[in-house]
Amino acid sequence: MSLVGAVAAQAEQSNGLIAEPWVFGLVAVCVFASLAFIVWTYRDVANRHSHKAAPDAADHAAAPGATHHGAGHPGSGHGH
Repeated sequence: MSLVGAVAAQAEQSNGLIAEPWVFGLVAVCVFASLAFIVWTYRDVANRHSHKAAPDAADHAAAPGATHHGAGHPGSGHGH
């Protein structure tokens, strides 16, 4: 028997895995899909309750030193 055949036979006999290799891949895919779903459920959380955040936002906008960026920066208009 050749060396390659002996190594292959030994590897086949001493496989210490508790499951088939494809099972580990399937478990990894399920874990990542579950984590992706959890992250997806938190999308747009900051904007869900705007009626609760509006008073705080108004207080922060009126604070001394607050900057407002609604119109953009000066000199950044079209035509420059």
